[in-house]
Amino acid sequence: MKLGIDWQKLPEATTRGPMASLDHVQEMGLAGIFFPTVLDMSPTLDRGFLKELRAKADAMGLYLEAGLGKINPYCSAEAPELRAAGNGDILAGLTRMIEIAAEIGLHELWISPGNFKGQFPGRLANDRFRTDIDWADQLAAMEKIMHRLAPALRDHGSHMNMETHDEITSFEILRLIEAVGEDVTGAVLDTANGLQRGEHPVWAARRLAPYIRQTHIKDAYVARAPGGLDFQGRACGEGIVDFAAILPILAEANPALNLSLEMAASCDDKPRAANPRQCIQINDPVWRAVHPDLTAEEYEAYMEMVDAYEHRIASGAIEDWETYERRNYGYPSYAEQSYRYAEARVYIRKSADHIKAVSAEVGVRLEQPQPDYA
Repeated sequence: MKLGIDWQKLPEATTRGPMASLDHVQEMGLAGIFFPTVLDMSPTLDRGFLKELRAKADAMGLYLEAGLGKINPYCSAEAPELRAAGNGDILAGLTRMIEIAAEIGLHELWISPGNFKGQFPGRLANDRFRTDIDWADQLAAMEKIMHRLAPALRDHGSHMNMETHDEITSFEILRLIEAVGEDVTGAVLDTANGLQRGEHPVWAARRLAPYIRQTHIKDAYVARAPGGLDFQGRACGEGIVDFAAILPILAEANPALNLSLEMAASCDDKPRAANPRQCIQINDPVWRAVHPDLTAEEYEAYMEMVDAYEHRIASGAIEDWETYERRNYGYPSYAEQSYRYAEARVYIRKSADHIKAVSAEVGVRLEQPQPDYA
């Protein structure tokens, strides 16, 4: 297993570009890059450039991963680059990405069911709660698209792997894998996103373990707040996720799995916009109605996990929501870019060091270059 990072959450990613980002992750002591889509590697899908990128990564001993993008057709207007890749034909664009990715040896391809919109409060930030189209209809539409992509994936020995994104549950991902076929589908385990769906991270990892082909490794603060539970991204080790329990599950299921850190927010060269306080409305009847798979047993385990985390907050071992937000590692001023960059590196370093330490404690071997955080 190797520990790397999601490219979108790497400091100065777009400024440096994909090629220089390989040097950056190596200098930071990380072992690879997860590009969200093939288009992030090359917006024009330039075969020559992509082969050069792959050759450089191989020479450096770094992994490359990528994806196709948002697979929900009700979100297509929010991702015009997918349509452009097919000259107006979204399916052609996705198929072209599958083919070109396979040419450079990328056969595990991330897909996602929606777009989180943090500018909106509560559940309305999430496509699961759209009022113009039911979530069940969105899932049905995604399944149709996945069936239409399946032949191209089979032709190239590839998989489209659905992320446990903000909108979808692990149960729904399992049903999609069963419906479309595990020969062309899989899962991307995001270790924190399932918390927003009331799923215990360890339980979700166990459910999806046989199908996990890619990861997003991150942590989160979850504690009681007016209206439900606060959710706030934190560095690994400072949140609620039990990596000591999850990492052995992943290693046993897929010993060659790459672990890709994902920051809570982009740390590129643009100032972070202030977002409304996000809340998991876990006791709201509307929220509960669209989570029929959430059992009493898992809910109880989830709340026991929250209780234990709140004890850590009360003891002072963990900063509360307000204190952490005031420090705001996302940096409110563009003029503070150097500070912002340094803080982003600290966040990545904390996360990487925690995952490395926990891996050593539980006997999970990570193949890593030597870090240079200077």
